[in-house]
Amino acid sequence: MSALDKVEITKLTKRFGTERALGGVSLQLTAGSMCALLGHNGAGKTTLLGILSTLVRATDGTVTYRTNGAEVTGEDVRRQIGMLAHSSLCYAELTAHENLELTAGLYQVDGSRAAIQAVLDRVGLDPRSRDRAARTYSRGMLQRLALARALLTKPSLLLLDEPFTGLDRDGALSLGEQLGILRDGGAIVVVVTHDLEAIANRTDHVAILRRGQLVFEERGSYSYETLKDLYHRHAN
Repeated sequence: MSALDKVEITKLTKRFGTERALGGVSLQLTAGSMCALLGHNGAGKTTLLGILSTLVRATDGTVTYRTNGAEVTGEDVRRQIGMLAHSSLCYAELTAHENLELTAGLYQVDGSRAAIQAVLDRVGLDPRSRDRAARTYSRGMLQRLALARALLTKPSLLLLDEPFTGLDRDGALSLGEQLGILRDGGAIVVVVTHDLEAIANRTDHVAILRRGQLVFEERGSYSYETLKDLYHRHAN
């Protein structure tokens, strides 16, 4: 299956009972780009990621996934998606290696010890912890393991919800660097975050939500100061 190269979000609406989480959001995501999805808590960012991941169903509107112009659907889409949620969703009683072996089996990708060690090295998970149960891990270690799980499947669409939470400053900047490498490799990267420093000079697409609506979108090059200014001008 070829990698996704475009995601078209059209007039997307989501309601939970009488509460509107999204109201007519339209956005295009393209290969080789990192979109910073910004906004205050409750703006609709996590809901939008949930819909993009296919785990949440929209009330109205569409999300179309494309490869070379052709629409991709169903399981073919899900195999191209990597997700790092706010909760790590790692199996607590399994070791890092066992968590990744399970993922490799589900996605039918290389689950050899060498492949697993390589991706754990890439995210900087302490080698001494890799054969311990994940329940013994700190929040930051679980974030690294969850990222390794996402990277192991070589996703062409990587969705991250507050991925820098629990990481120290060096860890957050290192993760930001990894996301930049994925973008440069042709992936579509979408990051929900309040840590603007970690994505500064790496993100090239900014979308800001406020009360479920897209209030700002732009592509370009963004320093930390520029991101802060955009956030304060448009998210409030």
